[in-house]
Amino acid sequence: MPDFNLNDALNFMSKFTLRRAWNASKVLSSYYVSKWRKTPVQWGLPISISFEPTTSCNLRCPECPSGLRAFTRPIGMLERDFFSKTIDELSKELMYLIFYFQGEPYLNPSFLEMVEYASKKGIYTATSTNAHYLTDANAKKTVESGLDRLIISIDGTTQDVYTQYRVGGNLEKVIQGAKNIVKWKKELNSKKPFVFFQFLVVKPNEHQIEDIKLLAKEIGVDEVRFKTAQVYDYEEGNRLIPTIDKYSRYHKKDDGTYAIKNKMGNHCWRLWHSPVITWDGLVVPCCFDKDAQHRLGDLKKTSFKALWQDGQYVKFRTQIKQGRKNIDICANCSEGTKVWG
Repeated sequence: MPDFNLNDALNFMSKFTLRRAWNASKVLSSYYVSKWRKTPVQWGLPISISFEPTTSCNLRCPECPSGLRAFTRPIGMLERDFFSKTIDELSKELMYLIFYFQGEPYLNPSFLEMVEYASKKGIYTATSTNAHYLTDANAKKTVESGLDRLIISIDGTTQDVYTQYRVGGNLEKVIQGAKNIVKWKKELNSKKPFVFFQFLVVKPNEHQIEDIKLLAKEIGVDEVRFKTAQVYDYEEGNRLIPTIDKYSRYHKKDDGTYAIKNKMGNHCWRLWHSPVITWDGLVVPCCFDKDAQHRLGDLKKTSFKALWQDGQYVKFRTQIKQGRKNIDICANCSEGTKVWG
């Protein structure tokens, strides 16, 4: 789960119920029991879920399957009725709902209606956007929907640098979208959504780290957060790998090749608390399975509660315990072992 500032933390804590707290304690306990026993044990239901509104995107980011138009799975939009049915099944235990996997959420015309549906169930809702569709009208609807967290991806403070990664993007639209959200929060006297700029640090933009802080302060967003970039072809070096070590997932070895910094333990918190559901109902282990190659079930054919404990999930959790480094989607991961990180 993410870090929070005080207002955001209080908002998140307000979503707790006894039932959700009890479920979270069961999930956390089962994760640590699994680490101790070195065999998967799963109690409770997911604390968090990522739902994919769409695989469509208006940009062509170089390390993203949506941007590269490189999916082998179908392109489509999450249907509101299917979404509502799944949320109805899980809402009493579910605390955190991320409306993002691949694609740009605002391209789904029912996106904000789904946010509102989940918000009325008392679930903390979040999304990540490239902000090109945060028109004045959409910004107003976003605040009115009850969305709790809005992540705006902005990877540069000048157009030439921004488009080094956000290929096809328009920085002016992003900035205006952020201003629209800040405006409507004030107009509607709302503390939500908590808005932050997410700056994906890559070599072309690392010199603008201080500039993005100034821009965020000028616009009035709540915070800036810096994210390390996942790079697929990193072994021989890559033009995107930052030179600032703290913002890189990779380190240069003595022979000149690159390797991932993090040590890979045979456990993964995400497999216990936070699955991903694609727009067409496939359940996959986590956000690193971008093309849904590891399909653990299909919600169009079975209920989530049945799927969560069935053979495919048990098999994948067992594989994690036996050797996480041997699973392709885990090989470039820097996050899965952290609890609440």
